[in-house]
Amino acid sequence: MAPEVPEIAYRVVAEALEGAGFRLRRSSSIPTAARVRLLTEPEAAPAQGYRLELSENGIELSAPEPAGLYYGARTLERWIELTASESVVLPVRIEDAPAFAQRGLLLDVSRNRVPTMKTLFELVDRMASLQLNQLQLYTEHTFAYEGHETVWRDASPLTGDEIRELGAYCRERFIELVPNQNSFGHFHRWLKHDRYRRLAECPGGVRHPFGDEVEPFSLCPTDPASLELLRDLYAQLLPNFDSGLFNVGLDETFDLGQGRSREACEGHGRGRVYLDFLTAVHRLAAEHGRRIQFWGDVILKHPGLIAELPADAVALAWGYEADHPFAEELQAFRNAGLEFYVCPGTSSWNSLGGRPGNAVANLASAARTGLAAGAAGYLITDWGDFGHLQPLPVSYPGLLTGAAYAWNPKSAADDPEEFALADRLDRWLASGDREEPARTGSIGRTLCDLGEVHRLTGSQPKNGSALFFLLLSIGEGLDQPRFSGLTESGLAAARSELQRLAEETASVGRDVDSLLRDELTWVVDALSAACDLGAARLALGAIRPAAELASSVKQGLAKRFGSLAQRLPDLWLARCRRGGLPDSQHYLERIRRTLS
Repeated sequence: MAPEVPEIAYRVVAEALEGAGFRLRRSSSIPTAARVRLLTEPEAAPAQGYRLELSENGIELSAPEPAGLYYGARTLERWIELTASESVVLPVRIEDAPAFAQRGLLLDVSRNRVPTMKTLFELVDRMASLQLNQLQLYTEHTFAYEGHETVWRDASPLTGDEIRELGAYCRERFIELVPNQNSFGHFHRWLKHDRYRRLAECPGGVRHPFGDEVEPFSLCPTDPASLELLRDLYAQLLPNFDSGLFNVGLDETFDLGQGRSREACEGHGRGRVYLDFLTAVHRLAAEHGRRIQFWGDVILKHPGLIAELPADAVALAWGYEADHPFAEELQAFRNAGLEFYVCPGTSSWNSLGGRPGNAVANLASAARTGLAAGAAGYLITDWGDFGHLQPLPVSYPGLLTGAAYAWNPKSAADDPEEFALADRLDRWLASGDREEPARTGSIGRTLCDLGEVHRLTGSQPKNGSALFFLLLSIGEGLDQPRFSGLTESGLAAARSELQRLAEETASVGRDVDSLLRDELTWVVDALSAACDLGAARLALGAIRPAAELASSVKQGLAKRFGSLAQRLPDLWLARCRRGGLPDSQHYLERIRRTLS
């Protein structure tokens, strides 16, 4: 029996045609005179693909499965929008299918920003419009585990009921909600509490790249109690998901072998100790019928052990710079016979305004190499390091570009201009308002230009922008490698461009919602303050502390950063829950206090 046509596909087609002035009358049978036909046909296209035919006799959309019909309906929707004011030569025939079977987004919900349900539903709708089919919410401590309230009490976590509601919403749009719980490194949100400190590799704490404090970071892999804690967490988390996959993380175990597992690592090797723990985690997940995904960075440092990984584990090869060596990493997993994903990023984090130029090149490289290597999936990652100060729309350029490349890697271009990213963003962000379509070069151009301001400073650090790192390094000198090339003239050029963007942001059309405009205004103001802070510090002397700036300069800058901290809550709460907000405000308040 052929699968049924999904209700949501009918709705997409009906709304698109009604927007163009046509009204559908629905019939459960298919009369020969039908002008719009949606059919499930096994031979219509490859998996998730579709065939769309438009002629003087009507429209026919066929696909072998419901997901394909939905994707074809989305294509019809876009085609109608793009040709609404143009004369069209018929017939038109479109046959399409995705290059990557799994096309996902990983959203960081653990670096303070936990989205509201409304925001998550809106994000799922945006993902669906881009034909993505997998969503992961990166979790360290932001699920409401019963009996572990100490960890998540102030984080406004997601609950099991909310996850189930979100999962149902995703399913209707052919998106798989995949559970995610980091289970080795990045466990500091748990281990800093006295109750859990005994499970740490280094109970006394270590310096790590994801915070200011000396605190425990990773679980001790040789302590059976670590696995017992994970057993409890998995038993609570996993029943809320329908997916057979489970991302267990296991990345960036910086402190492995520096504490309680030192003897085991010296005797057997750090790679072996890591692999043994991964295998134990794999067994725990298998008890719930789940197949693990894991970040591949640690095991890639021990290539001789890759062949010993569990055969059904899915390796996630991640990297976020334009020149990341994806091909070499993917080949290592392919040689071992493993299934693997390629995982680039939006480049939004550690930037405030984004780095779309880097993002486009990174996403393009991942698409090309992933396709050539036979990757099963393409996972776009969006992180929130150091307070997740960038608002969600800063990630839109990377999200839209990555989704396009995940479906069709042949469209992958390293240059945002060649990809026409600004124009695509304009159409996408104004897609809900057909009466006043977006003006070419309005909000899309603003987002792209805002993300390139950092290049004018003369400094091009990895994994972030110099303007963001100026805020993060308020207590340090500017004689660090991340500020190499930073000049007063470069900061002046960036400041001038930000003045132009402030005017441009204020004048974008009514097709852009006011929240997005307010968020970008805040970003422009924050980056402008960073420019002035950097210029003042360079004039003082790069190695001298900010506290030695002239009193009048400090007072002016302190007032500006204090204002940014005070404006943040209204913007934050428009999309996210309150938990985590004070931790993010801390980064701005720390600057104000240093300068006061």
